[in-house]
Amino acid sequence: MGRLTELRIRGLGAIDDVTLELGPGLTVVTGETGAGKTMVVTGLTLLFGGRADPGRVRASGRAGVEGRLTLPAESPVWQRAADAGADPDEDGSLILARTVSAEGRSRAHLGGRSVPVGVVAELAEGLLAVHGQSDQLRLSRPAEQRRALDRYAGPEHLQVLDRYREAHARWRQLAADLDRRRGQARELAQAADVLRHGLEEIDAVAPQPGEDEELDTQARRLSDADALRAAADEARMALVGDVTGEMGAEGLPQDATASLAIAERALAASDDPTLVLLAQDLADAVAVVSDVAGQLASYVADLDADPARLAEVLDRRAAITALVRKYADAGAGATGVLAWAEDARRRLDELDVSDEALEALAAARDTARAEVDDLGARVSAGRRAAADGFAAEVGRELAGLAMKSARVSFSIDSDPGAPGPEGIDEVALLMAAHPGAPPRPVHKGASGGELSRVMLAIEVVFAGADPVPVMVFDEVDAGVGGQAAGEIGRRLARLARDHQVVVVTHLAQVAAFADTHLVVDKTPDTGAGVTATDIRAVEDEDRVRELARMLSGLADSDTGQAHARELLAVAASARDEAA
Repeated sequence: MGRLTELRIRGLGAIDDVTLELGPGLTVVTGETGAGKTMVVTGLTLLFGGRADPGRVRASGRAGVEGRLTLPAESPVWQRAADAGADPDEDGSLILARTVSAEGRSRAHLGGRSVPVGVVAELAEGLLAVHGQSDQLRLSRPAEQRRALDRYAGPEHLQVLDRYREAHARWRQLAADLDRRRGQARELAQAADVLRHGLEEIDAVAPQPGEDEELDTQARRLSDADALRAAADEARMALVGDVTGEMGAEGLPQDATASLAIAERALAASDDPTLVLLAQDLADAVAVVSDVAGQLASYVADLDADPARLAEVLDRRAAITALVRKYADAGAGATGVLAWAEDARRRLDELDVSDEALEALAAARDTARAEVDDLGARVSAGRRAAADGFAAEVGRELAGLAMKSARVSFSIDSDPGAPGPEGIDEVALLMAAHPGAPPRPVHKGASGGELSRVMLAIEVVFAGADPVPVMVFDEVDAGVGGQAAGEIGRRLARLARDHQVVVVTHLAQVAAFADTHLVVDKTPDTGAGVTATDIRAVEDEDRVRELARMLSGLADSDTGQAHARELLAVAASARDEAA
């Protein structure tokens, strides 16, 4: 299992510069109100691609967060990191970093490489899950409750839902296209006429890709045929002499081939191995020179100085140039003309308002709607099948959170005649707070503390099957106390058997279950005139004092410390029983 072993936060909120050593299992973060506990969650969220808020940056002008991850070799994160150019550190860990300026500029680094923030956010989907008080508000919305139910229904249900979304989008697109064509028949027909005229002009010339460049080359060659022939002949004679006898060899200098042959024979006659090898190199050079000379002879033979051919090439080039000016983007040439024609043919299909085209489009729309109806029914059935099991699991968690009388259920109202992007159902999570009470939407039927426990129960139900290795809970125990608080600690400790769990809490009953206990302290920095924050790990008596402070507000109270020791003993016993 992967985990975050180290977190460094600089210049964020009340935190100047602190480094947290995070152990496996359950880590709790406690401290006085306003000390900066939530900055730990803010730092984690920022590190893993969350939105950068320049208002959190201290007066220093730049905030930074760094984290060190240890991951198993088979983790898919490694492949994605490698794709981004990231390298593991010397100890095999993966280092992430994020900086934010006071102006809002943000940068991310992964394994020593600068990467887009989106890359880190993509990795976070498989690494980190943050559960906070905002999630309580989010999960009180019917749309989020529907998503929660879909997620609980499992991967096969989600695959059907994805197919439904695709089918729904296709149906809506076809229906909108049909309405558009019917409502704008005259305008579309006129636009189609313009496209057809352009295609007729292009088809009449029938340009080929790159033909304009080829015609430019041919025109230059035909215009300069005499000069090109003279240059090629001069070069050929320099290489092999006047092999035809047509140019008169008297008085001409020695050609390159003859000179190379004389040198090659002189060296080959030597007994010295070095000279013999050089003679072979010269023999190869003679072959190359002869080949070039042959190509020059073919070039001269192919040169055409026919004025009629030149006129033909110029006319063809003018016709293509006219098309390029009219239909191609700047610099695209004949290839751009062909691209316009291809796009025009595609657009003609979309502008077709003939009876045949409209009938075919209507048939496609109806087929798509039939698929939407079929998949919508399957999605609805999957939700209904999962609803009872989901509600039962949440109910079992609530029973352990001192809400034994509460009953949760799902209301699913289906309207096959009005399919939406997410299906045909309106989903709502209902709760009856006590026997005889009518089920009501959970955000209306629960008090603040009860709502916290309901949402935490939902989070715990999901978290047990969540594949991410690191889970963060930000004061989801707000409004909870007494026995329920201890049960929250017990459940978080249970999650920590399979995940690295980081919890920001104000409850001693929760903190007592921690494997690692971090305390956030704030002290006035009189020199700078601002509040500084430090984070330290506490153990043994220091931990007892912190729990006593959380219980009574008095760290040195004998009664508070006795209660703290009792909490630690109860938590240890509960963990042993669970193991």
